[in-house]
Amino acid sequence: MARDNSRSPPPSGKRAERNRQAIVAAAREVFVRDGFDTGMEVIAAAAGVSKVTVYNHFGSKQELFTAVIGQAMDEAHAALAEVRAHLADTEDAHEALTRTARALVAAATNPSRLALRNLVTAELRRFPELGRAWQQRGPGRSATALGEVLGDLCDRGQLAIADIEVAVIQFFGLTVYPHLIVNSFGASLPQDLADHLITDSVDMFLRRYQPQPAPQPPR
Repeated sequence: MARDNSRSPPPSGKRAERNRQAIVAAAREVFVRDGFDTGMEVIAAAAGVSKVTVYNHFGSKQELFTAVIGQAMDEAHAALAEVRAHLADTEDAHEALTRTARALVAAATNPSRLALRNLVTAELRRFPELGRAWQQRGPGRSATALGEVLGDLCDRGQLAIADIEVAVIQFFGLTVYPHLIVNSFGASLPQDLADHLITDSVDMFLRRYQPQPAPQPPR
């Protein structure tokens, strides 16, 4: 999926950037609607540009799809960054983790991102590089961001976690993964059950990682 070094640099300037944004937005819609085998000419028409313009910006369909993944993941991580900024002002670990869980679930269950995830999964055998791009831009970045949130709470004495990497996997397992499993069968969790899942999951996580009071010396 690497860019062909023999190609000219992609166009630059305000007009070029507008074209690039239009191409990525159109490609995201077309890929979700028609699948990965859709022609680049269809994407060009949807973006209101020529096919040559599309190839001037993106050397291949895989490269364009990777840009689509990046756009979708950037949106998700912007929301998580806002949550983390809010957490700096709270002393309530339960509230912090609940907000974090809701942001992660909302990002993971966004219909457009779910459709892209399912498309990547369907194309893994033909284009494994798409899976690597998804992992790096999506779950990998989410895991890093969640690890930073948990690390912040540990630094403030609100959690006691010996292995952040394990705790990140556990938190995802409690809150996000059930949605992805259900979605893989074409269904979704009812909203009341999804809300209950977050509440109980945060309670379970806190029972495991809340700091324990220091033992009192014998008298």
